Amino acid sequence: MPAGLSIAAAFSWRMLVVLGLIAVLIYLIITFKYIVIPFLVAILIGALLVPVVQFLERHRWPKWLAVTVTLVGFFAVVSGLVVVVVGQVRLGLPSLQQQSVEAFQAFRSYLSDSALQLSDQDIDGYLAQLTDVIQRDSEALVSGVLSVGSTAGHVLTGALLTVFATIFVLIDGKRIWQWAVRLFPRKARAAVDGSGHAGWITLTTFVKVQIFVAAVDAVGIGAGAWILGLFYGGFPLVIPIAVAVFLGSFIPVVGALITGTLAIFIALVFLGPIPAVIMLGIVLLVQQLEGHILQPLIMGTAVKVHPLAVVFAVAAGSFVAGIPGALFAVPLVAVVNVMTKYIASGDWRTNPRPTRNDVLGNGK
Repeated sequence: MPAGLSIAAAFSWRMLVVLGLIAVLIYLIITFKYIVIPFLVAILIGALLVPVVQFLERHRWPKWLAVTVTLVGFFAVVSGLVVVVVGQVRLGLPSLQQQSVEAFQAFRSYLSDSALQLSDQDIDGYLAQLTDVIQRDSEALVSGVLSVGSTAGHVLTGALLTVFATIFVLIDGKRIWQWAVRLFPRKARAAVDGSGHAGWITLTTFVKVQIFVAAVDAVGIGAGAWILGLFYGGFPLVIPIAVAVFLGSFIPVVGALITGTLAIFIALVFLGPIPAVIMLGIVLLVQQLEGHILQPLIMGTAVKVHPLAVVFAVAAGSFVAGIPGALFAVPLVAVVNVMTKYIASGDWRTNPRPTRNDVLGNGK
């Protein structure tokens, strides 16, 4: 047997075992997605709120009071954002409907006067064909409507699971992790425990930095929409645009770009093609700022993952699990990367509890 073939075979069966394990994990995640997603969301929220609770405890707050105040403050901020967005959308909806109708009529006139020379009968014929397509697919639409109740139930259940999991992460996160570590053999516990601490440091840093990056994206695109006159032009949805960009930015690289198209569409409907092109330039400028300054300099330090790996992680996550996959892809890759490096380096033998400086300061 040639030595090269033996080495290739040894690598091959090991890779098959690893890929098989990954496939089983992906299958289990998809099967139990209504449990896994709330748990992962609770972990992300916990990574944001645990440092706040620890800060209050260091200032001699009782733990129950620190947890209560932190949770109430967090949900108050989230509820406030929802109330503001809903209120602004309700104020701007009549104007949006009117401007959409006017924009559609202008588009019809453009098609009639352009080189296409489409008559009103031609346009109405195309609209009738589109209506026929929708009617032929009415069964799928009806089934989708009927499934809303089930989906709403899943969302409500997931929200409750997220709240309860977040509470327990804040109250008893250390004991939960210690219980998980005890599931491993004794010889592996030190490595698992140390890598878990390194991964947690990376995750908390990622969440903080991602909030900052999302805020920069939201302020940049929101300010551009405000400067163009989308606020004073009778359309009070600049704040919802900024909030949508802020939330979308938690999907690195592509999130703010996708939500920024909302501002471009609104500018097109209300202000015309030229302001829409200007809004497009603003969105691209903000994306260049994120891609060339914020992501490499700030986010790169936080997650220790190359920007190309970030792009492919988001693409793979969205392919496997849609929006949740895109949301969790980068923090998952960052945490796994740090944990793997920590275990492979053998630092757990001499440094079982890595600090923030160990994880982020010297590149380990």
